[in-house]
Amino acid sequence: MSHKLLVLTRDNQAYYDALAKHDLPQLTVLDDSPNSVFEANIWLAEPKLAAPLLAHASKLVWMQSTFAGVDALMNHRRHTGYQLTNIKNLFGPMMSEYVFGHVLALYRHHTKYSQLQRNSHWQALPLNQLRGKRLVLLGTGDIGQHLCNTAHQFGVEVVGVNRTGRAQAPFDVTLSIEQLDTVLPSADLVVCVLPSTDETVNLFNKHRLQLLKPGAIFVNVGRGDLVDEQALILHLSLNPTSHAILDVFKQEPLPEDNPLWKCQNAILTPHVAAPSTTEDVVQQFVDNYHRFISEQPLSNRVSFALGY
Repeated sequence: MSHKLLVLTRDNQAYYDALAKHDLPQLTVLDDSPNSVFEANIWLAEPKLAAPLLAHASKLVWMQSTFAGVDALMNHRRHTGYQLTNIKNLFGPMMSEYVFGHVLALYRHHTKYSQLQRNSHWQALPLNQLRGKRLVLLGTGDIGQHLCNTAHQFGVEVVGVNRTGRAQAPFDVTLSIEQLDTVLPSADLVVCVLPSTDETVNLFNKHRLQLLKPGAIFVNVGRGDLVDEQALILHLSLNPTSHAILDVFKQEPLPEDNPLWKCQNAILTPHVAAPSTTEDVVQQFVDNYHRFISEQPLSNRVSFALGY
């Protein structure tokens, strides 16, 4: 049986070039003409580009997302009669570099020491270290597990939070999302790597942000809609010793007039914590394609019911 592939990305040519390096039997890669949407039974696509076209995808049986996050497709549940897979097992190391790079810079006063250096001023600042701190980590999948292992190297206790509270290695403790309020007041660090679902929208609202103790660091590398941005701005203004490290936002790019830009105790980056390469994505697609044509279960299957 022959199959037809539609590529829907912001750089299709890079994907065409990467796909051409692999042996993909029985597969025809279509061009990006409008008719390809109707003809293709397999899509390799960015979720936001694919979502508006789903109503026309009459032959679609499998879509490989080029991203880990697929929330854009969850809003189109009128068309769920296909297998959806996403990208996994790539982002843990990069997320760890991002999260602990920024956290260590804050703990070790990198910005302040840089200012002192420019002024030729010798001054030792109070020592702060990660050892003995408590990290509340929302999301216990492969990214969360990698972050947990990294945190353990610094002597940090890690409390994992997931939907059910089911115990998960290597976390010291695992709680359900319903128990989140009980642990937030003891957190020195809070890191969110959750996907976007109906249950996680504005999870960090005014109430939960008020539970954080002064000086706590809040990090969001999951999805922007996990946080009530207005509540976070208020929280940061009322707690000058606290910090937020944000790589994702409700609207991207973040508008120039968004007050978050002016928060002195917030670090903002443009969704760059863990970018994937075209070659990495294509390799996962290729592995799944061989599973697909041999009628084996696909890796990294997404549940439409759960949203991840």
